[in-house]
Amino acid sequence: MSFNKLVEIENKKTETSYLQSIETIKAIWEKLKDDKSKYNSYLFQVADKILYFAELERELTDEYFQQNSLESLQKTNLGFYEEVMPENYIESYANPEYSVKIFGEETGAMLSAFYTSFRNYVTYSFQHQRFQMEKWNKLFIDVYEYLNDGKPETDELKKLTTRIYTTFTSEGAIRNFTFNYHKDTDIYKKIVMNADLNDIRYLYQYGRNITNNEIKTAEFLKDYPQEKINVLSGAITKAFIRGYDLAKKDLSIKKTIGVFYHLGQERIVRTLIQDLADNGLSAIPSMVFTTHPNKQYRYDHRFDSSLYLDEDFVNKANKNQEEAAEKCGDFMQEYAGPVYFDPFGEKPFAPEAKSACLKLSEEQQKLSQQMNMKGRQIVDKYIPRSKTSFCIVGFPLPEIGEQFEEIFEETIGINMMDTIKHEEIQQCIVDALDNAEFVHVKGKNGNLTDIKVKMHKISDPAKQTNFVNCGADVNIPVGEVFTSPVLKDTNGVLHLKETFLKGLKFTDLNLKFKDGYVEEYACANFDNEEDNKKFIEENLLFPHKTLPIGEFAIGTNTKAYVMAQKYDILPLLPVLIVEKMGPHFAIGDTCFSWEEDFAVYNPIDNKEIIARDNERSALRKEDINKAYTNCHTDITLPYEDLDFITAISESGNEFDIIRDGRFVVPGSEELNIPLDEK
Repeated sequence: MSFNKLVEIENKKTETSYLQSIETIKAIWEKLKDDKSKYNSYLFQVADKILYFAELERELTDEYFQQNSLESLQKTNLGFYEEVMPENYIESYANPEYSVKIFGEETGAMLSAFYTSFRNYVTYSFQHQRFQMEKWNKLFIDVYEYLNDGKPETDELKKLTTRIYTTFTSEGAIRNFTFNYHKDTDIYKKIVMNADLNDIRYLYQYGRNITNNEIKTAEFLKDYPQEKINVLSGAITKAFIRGYDLAKKDLSIKKTIGVFYHLGQERIVRTLIQDLADNGLSAIPSMVFTTHPNKQYRYDHRFDSSLYLDEDFVNKANKNQEEAAEKCGDFMQEYAGPVYFDPFGEKPFAPEAKSACLKLSEEQQKLSQQMNMKGRQIVDKYIPRSKTSFCIVGFPLPEIGEQFEEIFEETIGINMMDTIKHEEIQQCIVDALDNAEFVHVKGKNGNLTDIKVKMHKISDPAKQTNFVNCGADVNIPVGEVFTSPVLKDTNGVLHLKETFLKGLKFTDLNLKFKDGYVEEYACANFDNEEDNKKFIEENLLFPHKTLPIGEFAIGTNTKAYVMAQKYDILPLLPVLIVEKMGPHFAIGDTCFSWEEDFAVYNPIDNKEIIARDNERSALRKEDINKAYTNCHTDITLPYEDLDFITAISESGNEFDIIRDGRFVVPGSEELNIPLDEK
């Protein structure tokens, strides 16, 4: 059953109750409109929001976007998001600091979280999910009555405001699985395939925040040569298929494929959907991205689940997910994986630390990890990594600067590099590294990196290798060789003067490793050492106390590096490209997590890559809950801060891979040409 049909059924069930709730809220609105008391001023704003979106949902037909002018649609769209934009967020109930100032510490944080739940009405109205609005309408009415029935008790108010999160059923998980994996999911697909992409008004059909990033991207692609889009789309399609071929996975049993993209890129997506269909894959555009109106707002609410996250919730959530997956298993098994357009160019975000924000306790952090691990196991039963693949490719956003169009063209050029030729060069590096017991990486120019990475022992050099020779298939662009290090005896310091991870800026990030695990950590984002440690704990290590090195790699795409230097955009590039521009380490799981027992081979020499496990992932044979971290964060050293990468053999012989920022392995010299020409 399609997602739209599931929504239709739920809407019919709740139609009478929904209409009654709207009438009740209208009466509440009338009663509160002149009431300036602190609780009722808050409740009035929520009621006003509910009624606004109820009316909008009724008006949102296909004709709506034709009948309204671009200016009108822009004004309406701005109204959805302006309250959380930085200039207004200061005095918004969505801001925990402001809410705490009004209601006090516990109640304020709670009511701020409750308030943000009603911001989901944008999605509910555009997708006509009246049944969702009905649930929240009824909860709002109950909260209104409770707050107007004497002085509220914190614990009771918490139970009440989180009721929907704690009383859910498997139907919600069924809808989520259906939206993401069912071939008939077409909410975004209809826009991509049917809209007039020459009329920028189509962007407003999503109900998402529309900025210059989205508008200028759409306008740029509107006039972009279709022949170039055809070549690009064809290359992406071939890369996805090649990922299956190289891994010796069976694509013939798959029928659907996810497509994740940034708004404004619909012309590329439309052609890609057609190309995928020609190869027997029905595209499901299930995830769309847009410019966030305020990243601080998102950051402030990242731990709102602390209000209800307990053992009972975790058990119930996993039980419902398991029941839902059993019912959706047939179409989930048809899913081949996603093609993901990774947007880049947004200005880096340096968050403000706020004491008013909710936090997870240590126990809740463990429960969160437990829930995520079980959830991963449930999905992996039907969409196992050993039988699926992916393809990720980066595209710039106009926010990257005035040279957006030139950067776009150069990015396309990098994405379209000759993968076979590059893999042949990389094979020289792989062959050299396969003689190593350790690889020593040392920084310079103020970079304090000094770490020795332990390699797996190769018992049959004619048939085995430690490093993946990574071309442009699952990860575009081409350009890295990577391995899963042995944790024991992997020791040293990884230091970055400045780096951008998970969309956040880290200054003077210093990670000290002992036997492959983070032992000590520090950064200089804040004046207070405790705040710096918390920042790393919450944004790199969370929900763990430490993480292992899951990957060691050497990026070889010097053309990408030169582009970054040419346009001075290194801080704006995604990990996808940055990881190809120097040595990098990933903290968390290996690149083979959940498919370690599935043999994989390099394309040039057909040797089996044996370094698929480490001591952490090997624990899956005893207790899978101890094996995985559900994290994988790449941290890259730029070439100019790299003194050397030296391989050390078991007998103690040393041979350089990179020295003074240049590749020195015989056969790899061509990689230096872009560096020497810049």
